[in-house]
Amino acid sequence: TGARAREQLSSGPVGTREKAMNEDVFNMEVRKFLKKVGVTSQREIETAVREALAAGKLAGGETLKAKVHLTVEGLDLAHDIDGDISLS
Repeated sequence: TGARAREQLSSGPVGTREKAMNEDVFNMEVRKFLKKVGVTSQREIETAVREALAAGKLAGGETLKAKVHLTVEGLDLAHDIDGDISLS
């Protein structure tokens, strides 16, 4: 019963058998990872901005360019996300 019970064996190419992906588990795991990335990234950015303000490296009115590079081992995935972070 439950999500694990929805896993099933499927016929792959040339009669091989492989385990089908459980969409519910996969979706939940991706969401957990993205939540961790978001919370950690926000904390790191906030800390770095506060330190830069205290050190006089930032005045407080800047717009900062931000970039994240996403990769996943085992997949041919490399994705860049660019954005601006305004301080005022």
